[in-house]
Amino acid sequence: MPACDSCTARRDFLRQAVTTTAALAGLSVFGPVSSIAALEPRAPRSPVRYPLPAADGVSIDSSNEVILCRHAGEVFAFALSCPHQNTALKVMPKGTGFQCPRHKSKYQPNGTFVSGRATRNMDRLQISRDGANIVVDPDIAFESDTDPGKWAAAVLKL
Repeated sequence: MPACDSCTARRDFLRQAVTTTAALAGLSVFGPVSSIAALEPRAPRSPVRYPLPAADGVSIDSSNEVILCRHAGEVFAFALSCPHQNTALKVMPKGTGFQCPRHKSKYQPNGTFVSGRATRNMDRLQISRDGANIVVDPDIAFESDTDPGKWAAAVLKL
């Protein structure tokens, strides 16, 4: 008498169902099994307002991941993280630029790449002026290699 193909498939299905049920029952020994909802995507941040810097210098807003830099009559807003591997950048002594502490990439005060492992300039954030304030959108970043025109334009001339 030939074997029944559908009977074999049914047996395999029942065997897997029993095994799965036993595994779940075993998990309940360690505590209740509960379901969780997926995390919602991060909500976009609102643009952030800063007072116009009175003199050359650097301000870091770590909660919004923004570096605000005034240098030689220009104001820039940068993403806080290095474009190489997203490590928080540090200000170099005497305001000579920025450096990644992880792989030693160095940048000029305007965000231009100087040396190190990074392969491009720092990411500039969208920036505008509203009276005596600077408005920065931390969610709109421009990369010099993919959008050189917008990267070059992301500067306020004083």
